[in-house]
Amino acid sequence: MADKDKKYNVLNASRLSVAPMMDWTDRHCRYFHRLMSRDALLYTEMVTAPALVHGDAARLLAFDAAEHPVALQLGGSDPSLLAQATRIATEAGYDEVNLNCGCPSDRVQSGRFGAILMTEPDLVAACVRAMQDATDLPVTVKCRIGVDDQDPTTVLPDFLQRVSDAGVARFTIHARKAWLQGLSPKENRDIPPLDYDLVLAMRDRFPDLHLSINGGVNSLDTVQDFLDRGLDGVMVGRAAYHDPATILLDADARTFGRDHAPTAEGTVHAMIPYIDAHLAQGGRLHQITRHMLGLFPGRPGARMWRRHLSENAPKDDATSQTVLDALQFVTQVAAQ
Repeated sequence: MADKDKKYNVLNASRLSVAPMMDWTDRHCRYFHRLMSRDALLYTEMVTAPALVHGDAARLLAFDAAEHPVALQLGGSDPSLLAQATRIATEAGYDEVNLNCGCPSDRVQSGRFGAILMTEPDLVAACVRAMQDATDLPVTVKCRIGVDDQDPTTVLPDFLQRVSDAGVARFTIHARKAWLQGLSPKENRDIPPLDYDLVLAMRDRFPDLHLSINGGVNSLDTVQDFLDRGLDGVMVGRAAYHDPATILLDADARTFGRDHAPTAEGTVHAMIPYIDAHLAQGGRLHQITRHMLGLFPGRPGARMWRRHLSENAPKDDATSQTVLDALQFVTQVAAQ
């Protein structure tokens, strides 16, 4: 892990962030994404506060120093447990701690955290107060515009007001309702309509808050459009995972004004030392390459790249050469 005394500019990095996504944004995925963008803010998968306090914190929080700036997303609704988890995250060297008030899964609901917390803003306020008392890191909140039969035009501003009164200055708003009854978590990512205008209206209503928007963003053009319209940041989810090259390779130049323009092929080669180190520690190749399958969308040879990795990376004798062999399907076509 990195020097814990070094401070990273998460405020600037949050102009473009990659959303916390369960089973996807693990440490291998984040390392891969960081090779494509030096500046974007990366988030962990959600980790529950009880799991962190009572479980194997070292394993749950492991990350590479190269991932900075990186934020930990916590799930929970017990202020005391969240405070303890926040202290652990601070000691581990994270740059931000985020409270999940947006996940709609049944498991999350039964634990009284995630999107169900949109119905309990005073509890959220108590949670973030406890978290802030436990750290000098930024404590942020990711939320929905409402749940079930709530009226988002009333619920969202009330939620932002109450939670910001508790000291939170940065929110990421998923511009969809979550239907906790009747829709699956997967359906909740697509079926409830997006209401970008409501989130944009919050920009005018709360000019002192730092607001990022999330939901349905699939291009840097859309990212820039939201920034141009006054939002402070844009969080990209599935598009950044399934098509990382489109979102991240040009992000530093276009979104952050940096002279950094990596290539997809170069990113593969840059992953090789990381892969070799992971395998030397007893890891498996597919634990890393499953995050790399979407690197060459629409390019000749992309299907064979995916197929070769899908078929060969899970094998016991798979090595980084397996990745370089897969890359040949792309580079050889390009050279013809």
